[in-house]
Amino acid sequence: MTDPVPVPDREAVGTLLRHLLELLDGDLADRYGSAGLDDYRPRYSPIIRALAAEGPMPIRDLARSVGVTHSAASQTVRLMTRSGLLALEPGTDARTRVASLTARAKGLLPFIEADWAATTAAMRELDTELPMPLGDVLVAAVRALHRRPLRERLDDGRPEGDGKVVSP
Repeated sequence: MTDPVPVPDREAVGTLLRHLLELLDGDLADRYGSAGLDDYRPRYSPIIRALAAEGPMPIRDLARSVGVTHSAASQTVRLMTRSGLLALEPGTDARTRVASLTARAKGLLPFIEADWAATTAAMRELDTELPMPLGDVLVAAVRALHRRPLRERLDDGRPEGDGKVVSP
């Protein structure tokens, strides 16, 4: 019997991860749109929650706090600043910028916290349908890749030769 739901090829892990994220984030984005927050993205919540808990901080510290790269945090902070959710001030040196919540973001905190709790409960319910909790699998994968990056694993599986493509 074939599965009626179209799912990317099991070996296309990147495609599967993007599809999963589209399914999860798409439903969250719809929820935000229904609440009148058309410019709010799911990736904003961890940043707002971190700043609410820890106060203003440089983008580098914010990236570390939420577990993303500095580049990803900078891009998200830039979008959030345009949406009026964050303010940026110069840091202790010319390269450092310190992010803080605006009044708009502070006003959204009750909604964001309630939505975070609802999302956590929904994910726990989803976990009951999976062979193991999704978060556990993702954390284990991140840790394994920090121990031994994919590029090393790719080199081990490379066929003989230098791996360069030769044009005719």
